[in-house]
Amino acid sequence: MFHTFPEDSPYKILSGKLLTRDELPFDKEEVDLLIEQSLLHKNPSILSTKGKNICQRCGNEKPYLFARFPHATCHKQDCLYCRNCIMMGRVTICEPLYAGSPMLAWEKHSDPCTWEGELTAGQQLAASRISSAIQNKEELLVWAVCGAGKTEMLFPGLTIGLRLGLRICIATPRTDVVRELLPRLKQAFPRVLIEGLYGDSEEKDGQAQLLVSTTHQLYRFAHAFDVMIIDEIDAFPYHNDPSLQSAAKRAAKLEAAHIYLTATPRKKVKRQIKKKQLPAVFIPARFHGHPLPIPHLKLSPTLRYQLAKDQLPSSITRKIAIQQKGRRQLLLFVSTISYAQIIEQLLKDDYSVASVHAEDPERAEKVQAFRDQKIQIIVTTTILERGVTFPSVDVFVIDAGHHVYDEAALVQIAGRAGRSPADPTGEVVFYHIGKTNAMLDAQEAISKMNRLAKKS
Repeated sequence: MFHTFPEDSPYKILSGKLLTRDELPFDKEEVDLLIEQSLLHKNPSILSTKGKNICQRCGNEKPYLFARFPHATCHKQDCLYCRNCIMMGRVTICEPLYAGSPMLAWEKHSDPCTWEGELTAGQQLAASRISSAIQNKEELLVWAVCGAGKTEMLFPGLTIGLRLGLRICIATPRTDVVRELLPRLKQAFPRVLIEGLYGDSEEKDGQAQLLVSTTHQLYRFAHAFDVMIIDEIDAFPYHNDPSLQSAAKRAAKLEAAHIYLTATPRKKVKRQIKKKQLPAVFIPARFHGHPLPIPHLKLSPTLRYQLAKDQLPSSITRKIAIQQKGRRQLLLFVSTISYAQIIEQLLKDDYSVASVHAEDPERAEKVQAFRDQKIQIIVTTTILERGVTFPSVDVFVIDAGHHVYDEAALVQIAGRAGRSPADPTGEVVFYHIGKTNAMLDAQEAISKMNRLAKKS
């Protein structure tokens, strides 16, 4: 049974939430009262049936992702917990999960969007399909090349949803993409409460009508959203993690619009499109009309040998020197954190440089410094391969044959260059010790998109 919280209710924070007791900001008496009023429901955290354990927060069933620990308040004193979603706080078999009834009434905004830009013909086509899917609560895949302007394509549909009083979530696998999207959405929809949820975000309540979230944060929601938009569905870890995909489905209401965005769909999704199992709209051209930069493949046979000695081949250092004389910024991708740190040390005496990786506590500040052009070179792992926009950069990939670089990753990395209409021709170079299928496939995928864009 669903209940409607009053607009000014302090319990609005519970709407569509799935929380542990530690995450509830209420004392025992308030919690008991909410349960009595059916505004909060107690559910088992881990179901044990027929010798199988199933986590009710993330859906994990794999035995090796459960473990036990000494728990003083547990009558067994050897308590089972789920390791798969431990980053969200520990879920134990002896403590329930609390599900908040979804609030049905959200504000109907008469004029939520103040963005005054114009969409291209391709963007308008996608925007119309998105708007229709939101109005009719349908499923839709938007396949649009890097730099097509997917965020702006969403604006008309978001406007319609907010006018209808719908609750909307835009989820993405990467924290950096949340940080990128949040200020753009707040600028376009200044009268709408918008929150960003990710691991170390300042906003934690998740009670806004429009949420921008990492897919991991969806573990904390159930039947909360009228519109679920998943950006970068092909990105790690979402594309190969069934528990994240399940969480995204559970976070949406039973009747909801599901919009998926990607520039590099995986083979499974392409098959679904071909068999007409997934409605799709295809945008092969960048919004500014210029082609995608095609990567140059540069052989560097001693690359790994010299990296092992904390060095870079002279051909690469000379290329960096030439590139920097042009006063353009450089995104330098590497395959490991140790390589990022090594290369930063090698370059720091000659250039303004910083390195970033997923565990870097200062990564947001460094990326912002690069965005503000206070840093000329940023050495990065794959965390910046997608979803971030810098107006005027070249892109080099060091050891592009490493296994972390599949076709999708290399296409996305190449897509960081040439994104501005004022500077649409950034250079992309893949340094390697031998060509791989992923490199060649990425080259061909980009060339194919350029051919299709010419025809469109």
